Amino acid sequence: MFGSLNKYINGCLARRKIHRNRLVTKDGRCNIEYGNIKYSNHLSLLADFWTTFVEIRWRFVLLIFIASFTLSWFLFGLLWYWIARSNGDLPWQNPKLDHSPCIENIFGLTTAFLYSLETQTTIGYGGRSLTHNCPGAVALLIIQSLLGAIINCFMCGLILSKISLPKKRAKTISFSNMAVISIKNGSLCLSMRVANLRKTLMIGSQIYGKLLRTTNSPDGETIIMDQVNIDFIVDAGKDNLFFVCPLMLYHMIDKSSPFFEMAVDTLHKQDFELVVFLDGTAESTSSACQVRTSFIPQEIMWGYNFLPIISRNKEGKYRVDFSNFSKVVPVATAHCAYCYHNIKGHHHHSRDGHDNQGFDVINIDDPPSVTKM
Repeated sequence: MFGSLNKYINGCLARRKIHRNRLVTKDGRCNIEYGNIKYSNHLSLLADFWTTFVEIRWRFVLLIFIASFTLSWFLFGLLWYWIARSNGDLPWQNPKLDHSPCIENIFGLTTAFLYSLETQTTIGYGGRSLTHNCPGAVALLIIQSLLGAIINCFMCGLILSKISLPKKRAKTISFSNMAVISIKNGSLCLSMRVANLRKTLMIGSQIYGKLLRTTNSPDGETIIMDQVNIDFIVDAGKDNLFFVCPLMLYHMIDKSSPFFEMAVDTLHKQDFELVVFLDGTAESTSSACQVRTSFIPQEIMWGYNFLPIISRNKEGKYRVDFSNFSKVVPVATAHCAYCYHNIKGHHHHSRDGHDNQGFDVINIDDPPSVTKM
């Protein structure tokens, strides 16, 4: 019992350490903090207040929503109470029988607050109303109406902007949990899988990667975040992907690749982070978005390949089985890139297929038709 508990605690600590050491988390968030920012730079964030409001958390947006309306009602309620008191409209001031009030049926601070709320929200229950006897009260009515309209527009725009943020669309783009290294089309490749969970396309999709690692320059300088470009291709090309079904991304491990010097027994001892980016435009909203994920050495499996997930049923429809999205199987693979390119025999690999369980088999009885020219 204690052994399993100790194993569970060690696993949790290991996952926490891995999460803390990432620059980009698996869901695309950047694990970075800023320190010693000058006070003037904080003021620049307030100057760009719209972006600041859009990027803050929902709990603060709801707090601002409630506070902006409640405080405006209360402050204007104080002004309405001051106008009524200045004109002698309150009952405790013993107004004369022929007294002309500025606001009818204002008896205290509570009724003044209710009148402010009714004015700004245009409810108008009819119990309290403004008269023509006080020009200042008419001016205050106009100011509160305009300010209430501004608050309504601002808060509606803020909430709609947060709901329609492009990063919400990025939540429906999923990468495989692991990356694999195996033989693809006669080349040693690092592969991963990406899927669009919506039927609407991502227009103009582009995929690229960055390898982040700590290096030492020839002059002795330590570069904490050295970035190396990693090119990815798919079966249909690199740019303008037809992203209607899950795609396999391939990075060819050749002599120009930073993975060329790695091997199956040294991969997990390396210290790097592979960050993968997918840029595209959502077809339904025409908003550009970027999807990010990262892989550390412990999440790259050498000598494995993904199970197939796409088939076509008897009705002719294409089917995607997401239960196999991140599942892998071992395949024969050279134990290092140098061996594959320089030692004969290491390029031979298993060509045996793997059955994709759960899919219907299509029987084709008729020979394909041939069009004569």
